[in-house]
Amino acid sequence: MIHAPLPLVWSILRKFSNPQSYKQFVKSCDMVSGNGATGSVREVTVVSGLPAGRSTERLDRLDDDLHLMVVSIVGGDHKLLNYKSTTTVHEEEQEEEGGRTGTMVMESYVVDVPADSCEEDTCLFADTIIGCNLKSLAKITEKLVRLDVA
Repeated sequence: MIHAPLPLVWSILRKFSNPQSYKQFVKSCDMVSGNGATGSVREVTVVSGLPAGRSTERLDRLDDDLHLMVVSIVGGDHKLLNYKSTTTVHEEEQEEEGGRTGTMVMESYVVDVPADSCEEDTCLFADTIIGCNLKSLAKITEKLVRLDVA
């Protein structure tokens, strides 16, 4: 649960051309084609220390009404083969916050297991990256909410 309003969270998450605004493992992003709408392709440079240097990704679907984003990895020097993620964003009431609304972000994926790996290691890697990205998104948006209230 992110303690920030859905419009704020979605406004950051949906920017396909700027994943480094919240994804801490992204060093830079260059648009290969498109302007961030469905069908756009980006080349992401990953920070050093990870078992990859770059990732080529395509925005398969972006729906601002449903708050839905589908991204496929179509190239790069990593082990996430045929990776496709679906991210959805929903508004939820926060009981612990006196009924205020917050935002739930859910990201699911499908990926092929490389020949030199196993399903457990592949999923652990993907889950760790997604978890770090979502924690970073929460930290950034919640900080923006605190700054706006102050």
